[in-house]
Amino acid sequence: MGDKDLERIDRMMRRLGSGFYKLDADNRVVETDVWGWAEFFERHDNRVVGYTEINSEMLVSTIFLGLDSRVIGEGPPIVFETMIFGGPPELDRMMRRYSSYDDAETGHKAAVRQARAAMKVSR
Repeated sequence: MGDKDLERIDRMMRRLGSGFYKLDADNRVVETDVWGWAEFFERHDNRVVGYTEINSEMLVSTIFLGLDSRVIGEGPPIVFETMIFGGPPELDRMMRRYSSYDDAETGHKAAVRQARAAMKVSR
């Protein structure tokens, strides 16, 4: 992807009201531009908040997206996402989103507990 492509993406995201974000050294969300976002994703591995394999058929993943997912209302950018993959149909692809690293860690642990409990019930 070239500089012109990144400039186009940056303009489009700002028109949509969504910005780019990265994490600082203390895992706080910091607004940046498309270049700061791209560099962060290229050079940092702290974008994975949690990754837990429940069993061979089910896992829980929580990541930093760096793009604001808030579509309604005011508030801090929603830039973290937890998803459950596999398991019972009511949990497969369940998603929760968060604004802070701490909330994402807490949400990951809650999703892991929920997934483990569901697997005990389904067996």
